[in-house]
Amino acid sequence: MAATILDGKQVAAAVKAEVGSAVLGLDRAPGLATVLVGDDPASHSYVRGKRRDAAEVGIRSIHHELDASTGQTELVDLLDSLNEDDDVDGILVQLPLPGHLDSQAIVERVDPAKDVDGLHPFNLGKLMLGRPGLRPCTPSGIMRLLDHYGIGVAGARAVVVGRSFLVGRPLVMMLSEKGVDATVSVAHSRTRDLSSMTSEADILIAAAGVAGLIGPEHVMDGATVVDVGVNRVGSGLVGDVQFEAVSEVAGAITPVPGGVGPMTRAMLLANTLRAAQARNAAT
Repeated sequence: MAATILDGKQVAAAVKAEVGSAVLGLDRAPGLATVLVGDDPASHSYVRGKRRDAAEVGIRSIHHELDASTGQTELVDLLDSLNEDDDVDGILVQLPLPGHLDSQAIVERVDPAKDVDGLHPFNLGKLMLGRPGLRPCTPSGIMRLLDHYGIGVAGARAVVVGRSFLVGRPLVMMLSEKGVDATVSVAHSRTRDLSSMTSEADILIAAAGVAGLIGPEHVMDGATVVDVGVNRVGSGLVGDVQFEAVSEVAGAITPVPGGVGPMTRAMLLANTLRAAQARNAAT
């Protein structure tokens, strides 16, 4: 029997509806500042989509577009002004930045209370300690997707293939934290005998950024497979999972595109709402 498709577009629409309803109950519309440096076509496309999503749920979009030659000091000055701007509740710096800029320093310059990407060390530290806070969007989207489809996480064996600070490491913490209670292992593209490890997983998350890394031999019968990979092959996009072949083995699987991607964008909106609500409560 073919696997159930975990439809990220459908779940993202539900998240957006929730955010839009909550925004209507606020005294003012939240403001999301997007910062785009350079002329990378993919980055421009991503930011357009995020701004469009914001408009759909009533979040104000405050966009800053800078030349590729922009220096570190100029970008830092912009972030400092956005940190101090009471009309801005969330700040998103689109990554990757041009190579001459120190991306980590830029991420750390954002006020943690406005860090709607959830990547500031302060927010990652709160995640590590199991405290509430703004969390990275892609791992948050994956958790919401699993919850929506009623996929049991407590006590499940989960394997995360990938160890980035964007997805892999935060997701390990979210899956294993108290109240979620999965038993989590971490693998990567250089793990020896990868299939022996992944084929024991009830939940397998592929986030290594290697096209087609996960085949049916890596997947336990009936497992849930979440594909985070977005790899350009020829003129199309493919994930880290061999979708057609793995669909014959898995119990549930996300497509690429249309799986994790829409959830990432939806959770950015949820984080912006959360940041606005926290700032309103503090005043």
